[in-house]
Parts: sequence; C-alpha cells; structure tokens
Amino acid sequence: MKPPSSGTTEVFLLAENRLLREALTRILTKTGDLQVVGAAPLSAQTLGQIAAARPAVLVLDSFSVVLSHLEFIREVHAALPEVKVLMIGMEPDEECFLRAVREGAAGYILNDASATEVVAGIRAVAGGVAVCPPWLCRALFRQIARSGRQAPGPLPRQRSGLTRREQQLVSLIGRGLTNKQIAGDLGLSEQTVKNHVHRMLRKLGANDRLSAVEFCRAQGLSL
Repeated sequence: MKPPSSGTTEVFLLAENRLLREALTRILTKTGDLQVVGAAPLSAQTLGQIAAARPAVLVLDSFSVVLSHLEFIREVHAALPEVKVLMIGMEPDEECFLRAVREGAAGYILNDASATEVVAGIRAVAGGVAVCPPWLCRALFRQIARSGRQAPGPLPRQRSGLTRREQQLVSLIGRGLTNKQIAGDLGLSEQTVKNHVHRMLRKLGANDRLSAVEFCRAQGLSL
C-alpha cells in the first residue's frame, strides 16, 4: 500500500470476511481523508501487523473479536496506546459494550450501521471523540453511578465464600461468555446455569454479572 499522505487518517481493518475488508477499503479510499494502511483477519501475527502499519484507528468487525475474545483490545491498548479502537457490526448488548469500553475501545457501532456512520465513527475516534449509540451511553452512565455508590473494598473477604462451581462461573463470565455458552462449556442446561448465576449474585450482593466480576477482581481472584 502507498504511504499515507499529509492530512490523512491511517486505518487498519481487522475483519474475518475478505469481501468486507475489500468493501471497507473501497469506501474509505473514496473519502479522501482516510487511508487503509493494512487489512487482515485475526491471527497470531495480527498485533505485529498493526504495529508495523502504525494506524491511527483500528477497525474491528464483530466476527473478528467476539465477546469472549475482547482481551485482544486490551493487548492492542497496552502495546499501542496511541491507536484508537473502533468496533463495528456489534450486537446491541450492554454487557458486551461495557466490557469493550473497559478493555479500551473508543467506539462501538452496531450491526445496522450505514457506511456513512462507519466513516463518521472513524473520523470521530481519530479526533478523540468516543462513539456509541445513545442508549448504550446511558448504560455506561448507570455503570459509573453504580460503581460510585459502592464503598471502597466492595466485597469483604468473609462474604466472598463462593463454591468451586460459582468461582468457575465468575471466571467464564469474566471472559465474556453468555449463559448459553457457559452451559455448553460445562455440559449443563442453560436454566441450571441461570440458577447458579442467580445464587452467585445473591451471595456476592452484586446487582449484575459485571459487578460480580469486578467484585471478584477486587478480591484478587484470577479471572
């Protein structure tokens, strides 16, 4: 690919689907101010490819980085803190959104977004502006408000007495797995997993799954 010219924003596309990579490349090239400096599917070499391309924005599609693999965003953020991460084609899922923000994503565009919205999202995050649908933004405010109401050291050690199975559930939730995915991994019914999760939340005094994960991390549990 040709070197970026002055005044352009360099973009790296991470997408499993070759057709999507090619389509996005054509769309971004036509803008005049956005230049694709790399495009690839997710692999063991991806982080090195991104580092070599030195983009301002990394665009991730939902098939490349599913909820259970959002750790990749953390790796990018740690190794290349100057790169802004924009996730596109995502589900309107609060848990996935909040986890993505926590891992370092700067933008989150849903799967019904238009090409115009994707272009606008890239320009926004490149300029230091966070991007997300308004109703998911409210979810972020609620999460911050809940965190602010919790006293320091939110989970006293004597309250943490989780069973081995419950600790396993927290670990899987921390990886971003849904109840259905957890049920498949553990060979349980989805309803059984829901019951376990309900008891675990009640035992921890947590309002939701994300809070439970944060509580356990505060306890020093490895998730």
